Amino acid sequence: MMEVTQFQKIGIGFTGFGMFFVLFGVMLYFDSVLLAFGNILFLAGLVFIIGPRRTAHFFFQRQKFRASSFFLGGVALVLLRWPIIGMLVESYGFVLLFRSFFPMVFGFVFSIINNPFLDALFKKLFGSNTSMV
Repeated sequence: MMEVTQFQKIGIGFTGFGMFFVLFGVMLYFDSVLLAFGNILFLAGLVFIIGPRRTAHFFFQRQKFRASSFFLGGVALVLLRWPIIGMLVESYGFVLLFRSFFPMVFGFVFSIINNPFLDALFKKLFGSNTSMV
């Protein structure tokens, strides 16, 4: 198992605070300053966690160009003080970018919950090979 470096710990903090500010900005009726600060912290945290080269490679792959355009365009719209439209565009890009991670996250969450009904529903929706159990 790989040890977590100091930069990765800082990145986890940045990402956590970024998600907090985005959530808080949405709860305060799409406050553009909080949303912009949250977006900047989230992206900075991602750079600290996986590194600048891997971050650039992740966002600028040919097959993820459309998703990256929507996500980064939404961030730009939020920074230009169009928070509602920016968050909608950014959310669509986020779903497209991280679509492959959702089955793994859902499998992990459902394995923690350990509810037979939810486990059966998850296996029916996503297939049995993505389960974390």
